[in-house]
Amino acid sequence: MNNLYDVIVIGGGPAGLTAALYLARARYRTLVVEKEKFGGQITITHEVVNYPGVKKTTGEALTATMRAQAEAFGAEFLLAEVEGLELDGEIKTVRTARGERKAFGVLLATGAHPRQVGFRGEAEFRGRGVAYCATCDGEFFTGKEVFVVGGGFAAAEEAVFLTKYARHVTILVRGEDFTCAAGVAEAARKHPKITVLCNTEVEEVQGDSVLRAIRYRNNRTGQVTEYRAEAGENIGVFVFAGYAPATALVKGLAKLDDQGYVETDRNQKTSIDGLYAAGDVCVKQLRQVVTAVSDGAVAATELEKHAARMQRKTGIHPEKPAAQQTRDPSPAAGKSSLFDGDMLAQLNAVFGRMAGSLILRVSLDDRPVSAELKAYMEELAALTDKLSLEITPGGEAAPCVQVCRADGTETGLAFHGVPGGHEFTSFVLGLYNAAGPGQPLEANVRRDIAALGKKDLQVLVSLSCTMCPELVTAAQRIAAENPNVTAEVYDLTHFPALREKYNVMSVPCLVVNGGEKISFGKKNIRQLLQLLAG
Repeated sequence: MNNLYDVIVIGGGPAGLTAALYLARARYRTLVVEKEKFGGQITITHEVVNYPGVKKTTGEALTATMRAQAEAFGAEFLLAEVEGLELDGEIKTVRTARGERKAFGVLLATGAHPRQVGFRGEAEFRGRGVAYCATCDGEFFTGKEVFVVGGGFAAAEEAVFLTKYARHVTILVRGEDFTCAAGVAEAARKHPKITVLCNTEVEEVQGDSVLRAIRYRNNRTGQVTEYRAEAGENIGVFVFAGYAPATALVKGLAKLDDQGYVETDRNQKTSIDGLYAAGDVCVKQLRQVVTAVSDGAVAATELEKHAARMQRKTGIHPEKPAAQQTRDPSPAAGKSSLFDGDMLAQLNAVFGRMAGSLILRVSLDDRPVSAELKAYMEELAALTDKLSLEITPGGEAAPCVQVCRADGTETGLAFHGVPGGHEFTSFVLGLYNAAGPGQPLEANVRRDIAALGKKDLQVLVSLSCTMCPELVTAAQRIAAENPNVTAEVYDLTHFPALREKYNVMSVPCLVVNGGEKISFGKKNIRQLLQLLAG
């Protein structure tokens, strides 16, 4: 069985990557399935200084190294959403958007997502002034008054980060004091552009097309304060109020606590035989990278024992991973100035599966970013005979790369700017979907896509945003399948007029049919179809 693994790890954050490293190194066939971006929540942390043995790094760099280590020992990786689990019996089934995979054991390392507080106006102004990611959305509030809601590590650290953009930052802490390490809290307290208000809760935010005012209350004295922006100004409210566990996959299957976190024993085993959990998704006292990797290592060693027992019991032995430390990652390794060995290996794998050829039609203007796009597309096209380049005169939408079929007809996919950063993978997936066969679709999803009428989708993104690629990939997959749908992605850094036109203060932002509908936040293909059909 080619789709049988010893262990399937669901979630590509520090816990999942560590488990994959341990399992693959022990010569067990291991698959890591991640729906968004390998690395997890820590990739948006711009400075990591408390990971033992590493003086200073970024979250993205740290987890990139973890993935490279796991991959070097033969761990396999799949970018897809897990849609369901069948955990009965000796062989478990993991149903993904790209088909079923089977394994003796499953590790749930899905982490957690930002929690909403619930004050009046929070949902209404999400993307219009209420935000949850400083790295993704901080630049939209340059020169503005910003309020941070929360008293933990994220609130203190991200408040300091936001001072790079904001005129002033006010931190609203519900409790008596910060709950994070004293050193992190002190950096926020001593910053000249930060004011800290303890025992303070948000009651309401208000505005029109954007956020204009905030009202908060001292929960000890009862004093209510309202801050209202000056005429023509707007404000930002960043919510860092903890996380909600991503346990929907095992709800009703495994035992959860009252907050929805997975209960495990000291070996990370859940209430279901063969199912383990690691990282922020678990009941635990401290949620940090160092505890996540510890969980991953412990779970992996127990899953090694479980997989060995199942092999002996069933007589089935999944294919052993091939160690890759000395393997040349691709025929073009070392021959690209823009793409490293890992990227080249991924690209060649995609190019090898593409059924048809594509034309990259590039429109340029006289800005430096156009020269960057031209060089990027030239080097990409040089890697395979499946891609050819066509340069056309630019216009208002330049710089832009349109993805066209071999006969010159448009696929409906386009990227305005340079598809680097977090959008590199989504752009490559767009090529695969446009050329065919594309990512697998279930029959009901394919039917819902076919039923769509004319839809012009503009996806407004930032290359630093980890939440944007899921929406981009979903929009492009729909456009590749249905000729009535177009999906054009814009890096807002280079198209500020769109940001002003639609009052965008958070990414990703989806604009349907020129403003008929505007929606903020990440969405998978089913959620996007539901929005478009509504």
